[in-house]
Amino acid sequence: MESQATVSSHLHHTFRRLGEELAGEIVGQAMLIERLMIALLADGHLLVEGAPGLAKTSAVRALAARLDADFARVQFTPDLLPADLTGTEVWRPQQGQFEFQSGPIFHSILLADEINRAPAKVQSALLEAMGERQVTVGRQTYPLPALFMVMATQNPIEQEGTFPLPEAQLDRFLMHVRIGYPQVEAETEILRLARERAREAMQPQPRTTVRISQGDVFAARRAVLDLHMAPTLERYLIELVLASRDPARYDAGLARRIAWGASPRGSIALERCARARAWLAGRDFVTPEDVRAVAVDVLRHRVLPSFEATAEGWDGERLVNELVRLVPLP
Repeated sequence: MESQATVSSHLHHTFRRLGEELAGEIVGQAMLIERLMIALLADGHLLVEGAPGLAKTSAVRALAARLDADFARVQFTPDLLPADLTGTEVWRPQQGQFEFQSGPIFHSILLADEINRAPAKVQSALLEAMGERQVTVGRQTYPLPALFMVMATQNPIEQEGTFPLPEAQLDRFLMHVRIGYPQVEAETEILRLARERAREAMQPQPRTTVRISQGDVFAARRAVLDLHMAPTLERYLIELVLASRDPARYDAGLARRIAWGASPRGSIALERCARARAWLAGRDFVTPEDVRAVAVDVLRHRVLPSFEATAEGWDGERLVNELVRLVPLP
């Protein structure tokens, strides 16, 4: 039987190699790659927002291709129906009964492209799947796979024909990540990579991709949960979330700018993500920097600005950055 140290070394090596492979394929989006891996290890769903052409969809596809799990992509549109996502019951005259035909939501990795283009009925079906890991069709409830992740993308530019995600659904996302344009060096590398792929398309070569087993993913998740977090750091993490609910203790001006603070789900997400980041860095303990590094992406969609703050140009990201600045380190 393998020792715990050997298993731990194998898992770290596996996920380090995964990160390197993704970085080689998705150039200039190091933060997005790290957030994808954190979401995988923290057993959560990810919402990625960015302009068209920034490899949001490609990054999710690249991760799914390296996991030993089913993958489905759904392009969300205004005419999408809940049955297109969950599946439907089909009448079988030979058997004289209805038979359930499962939809793409029953895949382990679901890419929800342009999620904000789907109407409210579809969003509510997705809400049950994300929150309860089950789908109800008619009178029957069907469980989802043990490994189940929704990775959603949305475009912040076009707002016509979109349906803003309700707060209840936003809260189901572990992190809300915003990505920007790559730097000059990264753009140069992207051009080189694009030329290589164009050549490969003309002369296709068989490529072998090593897939990470679901067993390794679950083992890594257990290792993340076993990481040491000092009580003082846990208190700091909770204090950050409590400050979003009662900011008057730190700043009166901030109190009138925050309409709603983060829920306990925000505390859980912040702890899980900080642990996952520490594990990916090869440490067996969590530091304050781990908490601060993920705080904005975990809380930006959970801390809601007041009308007054919105008029002044404040959004969730700016509010969380101010909370991180005001709450003292342990």
